[in-house]
Amino acid sequence: MSKLWEHTDRVVCTHPGWASLRGWPKVSASFFALFQNAEHLQFILTNEQANVAGGMGWVSVDENILDVDGATTVAALNLFVRNAYGDWQLVAHHGSPVTASAEVADDGEDDDGADN
Repeated sequence: MSKLWEHTDRVVCTHPGWASLRGWPKVSASFFALFQNAEHLQFILTNEQANVAGGMGWVSVDENILDVDGATTVAALNLFVRNAYGDWQLVAHHGSPVTASAEVADDGEDDDGADN
């Protein structure tokens, strides 16, 4: 996880239900704490979409998380930038829990009501 993230003060991470964490020390500590959890978690990723524009890229994905108590889905958005060596590094992660009432069917219309 450490290799993936940029190690600067500009990084930000929002885990579902948490306040946003800013700066590499707080972000790294959060993942360390999550990975120390003795509970086994399985992640099944769906609805992945990656986009690139210049030196910036973003990935949206649904993280379907299975544990001993059941399952939950987190909608996640990850923002990457290219560093000076041309490597992609994560600078922002935002995860939000998905509830059944929040799921929206793809009806083929934009927000303005026009057909795609």
